[in-house]
Amino acid sequence: MTQEAAGSGSIAQVQEGMRVYDSAGADLGEVVEVKLGDPLAVTEEGQLIGEPRGLLGVVLDPAANEPHVPGELAQGLLREGYIKIHHGGLRRHTWYAPARAVSAVDGDTVRLSVAKDRLLPEQ
Repeated sequence: MTQEAAGSGSIAQVQEGMRVYDSAGADLGEVVEVKLGDPLAVTEEGQLIGEPRGLLGVVLDPAANEPHVPGELAQGLLREGYIKIHHGGLRRHTWYAPARAVSAVDGDTVRLSVAKDRLLPEQ
């Protein structure tokens, strides 16, 4: 079993509230969600069994439909795992970084192995 499949590796050390920096050293914001991967997941729906459904479910638990990216990309993120990064301020942005992009975790800092433009923006 690989480290990613076992849920260990760098992403297992990531926690909400940590600062995230891309490969160029740019401050991307903070981690607002960590999802460890499920390599056996076949579909996005398979991840949602037992989760709230329909409009009421989305209102009660908006995270139940994460990640907010197109279908095949969402399925890949659910299988591999991801962190969701939010940058507030005047120009608010939210991105998803796949588990493999987490290169180091040190204290309250997450470093990515990719530049900001390689991350998936929330839709």
